[in-house]
Amino acid sequence: MPTTVITHIGSLVTNDPARGDGSPLGLVQDAALVIEDGAVAWIGRASEAPAADEVHDAGGRAAIPGFVDSHSHLVYAGDRTAEFNARMSGRPYTAGGIRTTVRATREAADEELSANLGAHLREMLRQGTTTVETKSGYGLTTDQEARALRLAREHTPETTFLGAHIVGPEFEDDADAYTALVAGEMLDACAPYARYVDAFCEKGAFDGDQTRAILTAGKAKGLIPRVHANQLSHGPGIQIAAELGAASADHCTHTDDADLAALADSGTVATLLPGCEFSTRSPYPDARRFLEAGVTVALSTDCNPGSSYTSSMPFCVAVAVREMNMTPDEALWSATAGGARALLRDDVGRLAPGARADITLLDAPSHVHLAYRPGVPLVAGVWRGGVREV
Repeated sequence: MPTTVITHIGSLVTNDPARGDGSPLGLVQDAALVIEDGAVAWIGRASEAPAADEVHDAGGRAAIPGFVDSHSHLVYAGDRTAEFNARMSGRPYTAGGIRTTVRATREAADEELSANLGAHLREMLRQGTTTVETKSGYGLTTDQEARALRLAREHTPETTFLGAHIVGPEFEDDADAYTALVAGEMLDACAPYARYVDAFCEKGAFDGDQTRAILTAGKAKGLIPRVHANQLSHGPGIQIAAELGAASADHCTHTDDADLAALADSGTVATLLPGCEFSTRSPYPDARRFLEAGVTVALSTDCNPGSSYTSSMPFCVAVAVREMNMTPDEALWSATAGGARALLRDDVGRLAPGARADITLLDAPSHVHLAYRPGVPLVAGVWRGGVREV
């Protein structure tokens, strides 16, 4: 197979502590990387790089693993600008929140939903994101949820069944009946298109017993649990995630020491979503508490039309450093290797021989510039599976 070498990389983040400076980022200075058959074939000093069929000179720029966005909601239609504007202006807004998106999504044609999803994924790619998880959750009927996941699966293998986003409007007065639908007929229809099962465990959405029933049914169908946990208030979501061996507990805004211990003991990843707190003016979780408790942390965008309409992982890295007590190194690791852990993937989020050649080249000498220069478009090139796409 043809080979490509990216050479004269000023600073290469491998996320392999056995390489380079021995830090968790495994930084290699004045580096080169060889791509063969879509994977990383060699990493080392530029002066020692083997010959290759194609050569790309990085010109001293930094290179990092492609970002892994392990939490997004991209299968939707409609717009909630008015809701955001009201929230930021201190005015009440009663147009329906998630239900507004549910109504628009149900009315949209497959082609509209697919085009919107594809546009967001291309937007993410231009910002260095090479792996994306996305969810259903804006259909809330069996046919609509299955449609959302079928369309999502055409774009990414990382799909999550979130029929338990909120109680479907047809069941507004009978959450238990809707829970039975989600854990039964809806799950049966959606499982062929999903890798994960999720539930929003929160007051006003699904309580602990309902969440556990849905996730347990999903596990029985071969789906991997993850949980929208402890976002708006303290509740049982994190404990249920740990109990069921969930891949991740996401949001985790309101936690106590017992929650942190449960995450650390179970290995469940805490996925923190700074774009959501930024967009809702909610308190940011203190990532330092998680890290000091031995919890694996991922960062993700939570890209959705209501509470976090950003597709930018660089933005989330900068906010995590500024507002969540993370160092630039920790935030980058969480946005790459941490996201891969949340998806139970070992082929992405790192750059080492055998890993998928997902590489983001920065127009900067160091990854620290992601936080040092917030809002600046620093992505100079993106390779996904060894193919240059940006």
